[in-house]
Amino acid sequence: MAAGDHTVDRMRHTILSGWRFRALLLIVLLSAIGYLVFSIWGGWHEVVAAMVRVGFTGMVIVLTLSLVNYGLRFVRWQKFLALLGHRVYTPESLRIYIAGFGLTILPGKAGEAIRSLFLKHHGISYPESLAAFFSEQFSNLISMLMLVSIGLWLYPPAKPLVVILATLIVTGLVVLQQTKWLKALKTVAQNRLPGRLGKLVHHGIEIVLHSGRCFRLPMLLYGIVLGLVAWGSEGVAFYYIMHVLGSDLSLPTALFIYAFSILVGALSFLPGGLGGAEVTMVTLLILNNVAQPQAVAATVLIRLATLWFAVALGVFALTLPEQETAVEKNNP
Repeated sequence: MAAGDHTVDRMRHTILSGWRFRALLLIVLLSAIGYLVFSIWGGWHEVVAAMVRVGFTGMVIVLTLSLVNYGLRFVRWQKFLALLGHRVYTPESLRIYIAGFGLTILPGKAGEAIRSLFLKHHGISYPESLAAFFSEQFSNLISMLMLVSIGLWLYPPAKPLVVILATLIVTGLVVLQQTKWLKALKTVAQNRLPGRLGKLVHHGIEIVLHSGRCFRLPMLLYGIVLGLVAWGSEGVAFYYIMHVLGSDLSLPTALFIYAFSILVGALSFLPGGLGGAEVTMVTLLILNNVAQPQAVAATVLIRLATLWFAVALGVFALTLPEQETAVEKNNP
């Protein structure tokens, strides 16, 4: 094994050990305390009462729907890696994928990019793994926007934001397919731009070029469908919670409120969308004639069953040992 490989191996085993892992747990703890404060603001007794009302069976149903979300997104993730020419042993790839959720609470989705460090040890370059990460986030954005569109007529003020995002997405999809121009731009950046800036632009364009392979037909449609079902399952979980708590919220309305709130949280670039998603969700529920205590209780429950469930699984995956397996290289 080359010296560089040994360095990557040491990084893999130390990056989240010792004080780093304790710092991660501290961040999770502080965020959890923030959630506790949020719950108390809405009435802690209301949150507890909502949990009791949903019950053990209800929470199992909700958590199962969350697992459907993670599972389908992982299937899409594996397809992205395969399109980029790599196949990682499925259990190890799943561990790496779930481990990224452990750092979801870091700002701007940056935490999930930790997968690139783990995948480097399996022979996948940073531009390729970051391309898979970018492709997943872009696919999520497309799917969430389509879910929001289902109930867009329920909240007219959201239309300008959706139109802007839809325009940006279409533009992005067109740019991703301009391989010839992107390669020319990469060459110009490498030869004309100074030092670090040139390298940064060069690597950025390389990531975009790799990502373009993940957004060609039929993979584009395949990824969108998987994303719609995945995020739709969490929207159904939200609808189920509202139904159990006695709300007459319709399924399209519930899907819109959940998807739009998560979208706002993601665009805020706050850690895990904390604050932005919750405030949006509570506000929209109140606008749909849901009492504030019930709105807060439902919001806390769905976020515990989605965001915080994912974080818990991610932290657990980070503690699991790496499975040493050979990487199979494709030549698509």
